[in-house]
Amino acid sequence: MHDKEYKVSKPISDKIFAVVVFLFLTSFVIITLYPVLNTIVLSFNDGIDAVRGNIYLWPRKFSLKNYKTVLAMQNIWTGAKITVGRTVLATLTSLFANALLAFVVSRKRFLFKSGLSLFWVITMYVNGGMIPIFLLYKNLGLTGTFHVYWIPGMISAFNMLVMRTYMEGIPESLEESAQLDGAGYFTIFKDIISPLCKPVYATIALFIAVWQWNSWFDAMLYNRMKTKYTTLQYELMKLLSSVMQQSGSAENAKNGAATITPVTIRAAATVVTMLPIVCLYPFLQRYFVTGLTIGGVKE
Repeated sequence: MHDKEYKVSKPISDKIFAVVVFLFLTSFVIITLYPVLNTIVLSFNDGIDAVRGNIYLWPRKFSLKNYKTVLAMQNIWTGAKITVGRTVLATLTSLFANALLAFVVSRKRFLFKSGLSLFWVITMYVNGGMIPIFLLYKNLGLTGTFHVYWIPGMISAFNMLVMRTYMEGIPESLEESAQLDGAGYFTIFKDIISPLCKPVYATIALFIAVWQWNSWFDAMLYNRMKTKYTTLQYELMKLLSSVMQQSGSAENAKNGAATITPVTIRAAATVVTMLPIVCLYPFLQRYFVTGLTIGGVKE
């Protein structure tokens, strides 16, 4: 007697639910991507033509003038180098410092664990204010230097607490086994804890990198008179401000004197600034999924 295979058809309600979910997610993707695509299209469109509006998913009058204006700015390449340097350095140092601190605070044997955690939570909501912080940095010799970009923000209470929470979920038996084999705390941190924390490390690294890449206010506040320490975002902000003041009057448009407007310059500046982060994200995206299932001692 042969076994017979029976096909079980899905209920109509499940099929309807699947269609609704598909339509909802498709609509969500379109709504999410459209502003990005429209910004890219505007960045490649002639500025005066863009003032007419009704540009959606394809440039009506193709032009590279916006990008030429952005890339021809004075100090733009200096700002780009400083921005890349501060992003890389701050991401590495801040990630290491926060991870090491989170490892210490996550240890159950650490005596001041609760007190220090409460102290750091308070610092997330209370600070000394802009003027006291500026005076502090000035007295420490940080203003007018590159170091003001990465030293003050090396420790972040939020990032540290996220890492600490993740590390507390790692089985203690892994650490105990390593200690029985003679491993010290730094060896445990480097060889046991850190490999298991790659997802949270990647997430925090992306947070830090995005914040550093997009930051411009600190450049204006602490290095305004030091053009050699200017940043890409600060230079683009100055460009946008100057274009908004000078651009796009009707007379200039008629005379052909203006081919760029704040709308198209802002779009081109947005594409220039977001491109590196967009290129970086695919390399870190796989760590955002709850992953890295590593065989070990089960509790």
